[in-house]
Amino acid sequence: MNNPAVLIVMGSDSDLPTMEEAAKVLDEFGVPYEMRISSAHRSPKRTAQLAHEAAGRGVQLVIAAAGMAAHLAGVVAAETTLPVIGVPMGGGALSGIDALYATVQMPGGIPVATMAVGKAGAKNAGIFAVQILSLRDPELTKKLIAYREQMAAEVERKDNELQKSRS
Repeated sequence: MNNPAVLIVMGSDSDLPTMEEAAKVLDEFGVPYEMRISSAHRSPKRTAQLAHEAAGRGVQLVIAAAGMAAHLAGVVAAETTLPVIGVPMGGGALSGIDALYATVQMPGGIPVATMAVGKAGAKNAGIFAVQILSLRDPELTKKLIAYREQMAAEVERKDNELQKSRS
């Protein structure tokens, strides 16, 4: 995609169904993004290059997703000064807990904002990316406010339906 504001990078194509949740959010808010596959372990030079060149291509932040050892977000953060949002993938022998620990336990000086494991984390990464971008874009701020109002209205609607079904 031309002029992506967000780079979504994942360690494997098996992460794509989960990371589509972040993409859906960015699409909903009209935020341009690029999705790439690159592994911290299997393609470290490619990963370093993607991270190192991102800012020069206009990328404003990176969402990085990986499972198991989950070093992708940390490797990306080490190669760029852009904000990095990590999404630990579920699965593996430890059901994503290993990925969560690997993503959240960054050494001082190389931060990674870490979301929940799996699809909820991917969705929240998309929303958090929009929140960061909205600091410089009043239109995105308006969209975020409308998004939150829509969520609240949906909860109220569902409660009304529950109350009607129980009377």
